Amino acid sequence: MSVTVVRYTTKPECADENQALIEQVFAELATAAPEGLRYASFRLADGVSFVHVASVETSDGANPLTTTPAFTEFVRQIGERAVEPPAASDATMIGSYRFLTTTAPA
Repeated sequence: MSVTVVRYTTKPECADENQALIEQVFAELATAAPEGLRYASFRLADGVSFVHVASVETSDGANPLTTTPAFTEFVRQIGERAVEPPAASDATMIGSYRFLTTTAPA
């Protein structure tokens, strides 16, 4: 399993647009339901910083997120929306409690 964490800051006037584009990605993922992908996105309390966490576990290691049209549209002009460009880093999960799970707590 590979885990990637991405953090960036948008221009204040672009934060809502950025969130709307992210919501479109999740709508597309809900319809397509790609196997091997777990993905979460967060808008931080400052209103302009965003964090994305993607976990990919596919047989060929390909990330199905990057092939979706909504994600392509989201990243297309990210540089124009950001004041702090996206910084991606690989991460190793140490532990998880009901995070990135497929089952809801009872």
